[in-house]
Amino acid sequence: MNPSSGPSAPPAPLVIESSVVDGLPAEAALLLRISGSLDAAGAQAWSAELRGHLEQADRAGLRPVLDMAHVQLGGAAVLHTLSETTRSRTGRPDLIIVRARPGVREAVHLARLDGVRLYATLDEALRELARAASRAEDLPAWRSQMTDPLRPSYEDLRKEVRALRDRVRTAPVIGMAQGVLMVRYGLPDSGLAFRALRETSQRFNVPLRVLVSAVVVARPPQGTVWFPGRRPLPVPQMRILAREDRDPRYRRRMIEAVLHEALTAGRASAGYVRFVDPAVNALVLETHRGCSDPFLDHLVRGRDEGTADAVARLRGRQVCVPDVADDALLSEESRRVLLTTGTGALLSVPVLSPAGSCTGVITLHRPDAGHRPTPAEAEALGALAADTAAWLSWYHRSVLLDALEHLHRTVTGSPS
Repeated sequence: MNPSSGPSAPPAPLVIESSVVDGLPAEAALLLRISGSLDAAGAQAWSAELRGHLEQADRAGLRPVLDMAHVQLGGAAVLHTLSETTRSRTGRPDLIIVRARPGVREAVHLARLDGVRLYATLDEALRELARAASRAEDLPAWRSQMTDPLRPSYEDLRKEVRALRDRVRTAPVIGMAQGVLMVRYGLPDSGLAFRALRETSQRFNVPLRVLVSAVVVARPPQGTVWFPGRRPLPVPQMRILAREDRDPRYRRRMIEAVLHEALTAGRASAGYVRFVDPAVNALVLETHRGCSDPFLDHLVRGRDEGTADAVARLRGRQVCVPDVADDALLSEESRRVLLTTGTGALLSVPVLSPAGSCTGVITLHRPDAGHRPTPAEAEALGALAADTAAWLSWYHRSVLLDALEHLHRTVTGSPS
């Protein structure tokens, strides 16, 4: 079967994994771990699958618990599905939801669905249910919104919106990677492709976004080994990032170390690191510190025209903006956002690969207009960028290629 002629696959198919957990005095719980993306098109199918699991729980005398920590997107689709599901369960045990994202929690709060309870963690849910089971009457289904500790704050919702924007940009690449695997290996559906990607991501501690991008841009394998003749590479000599015995295999820790060293070297209180995603040829935010929410919202929208980041990437050298209010390099939109968030000066440092292409930028913000880095600061930041480029090249040629090899062996069933 050739799946390439069928309809396009969803970016991250919804998966429900069930398991029984103990913890209640009179009954056990059927834990339904839900992951993937839920949209209007998939809501009906998910609702039917969910009802099947709930009927199974009722027949077995188990209390159903939904773990929704990894449900992506959704919004109205999640709310509609939960509304239809709870309406059909009138007179049955309440539906327990744990670890829901802020957007889902807010939607459930506003809709005031009967028969639904929200808890931060599974342990909290089990403790509350155990206390309720020991009393003659159960806890009320809804607590006051004013005192409910799970009601998301405005900051929670802003972070949720940023995360959604980021996932909207990533979802097409995930779909592309699923399609590549389906066509390349003849997989019958996108769910198998997504599960192989997710397992590899977790096994090698490589972010899914980074893994799927590599799947899309890497040359196709020609045999049982994706990259024949490859040998283990020694960790490069890094003058700055080698401090504190950091493990270079842990990508997030290394990137956070890059930002920490940059803030120290540039004597700045705010900054961020962005790397180029080769699948979309765009800068993607990796980590930040001290940046305001409005600026982060602006950054995640991906509008790089008229920014110091874009100029540093294009020119391949450090770009200093000593006065945000007057510098002609910035677009009016970038200038407005920077000024409203208290940034008076900034510096963008490109991360150049051994071949000379820009693979990322390190940007520092300062509140005082007129600031320029000293020669010593500029030299230290340049050395840090060189360290970052050396580590990133090693990571891509070692950890990331190891992950791709594992993915290839897993899907083809080849021995290690």
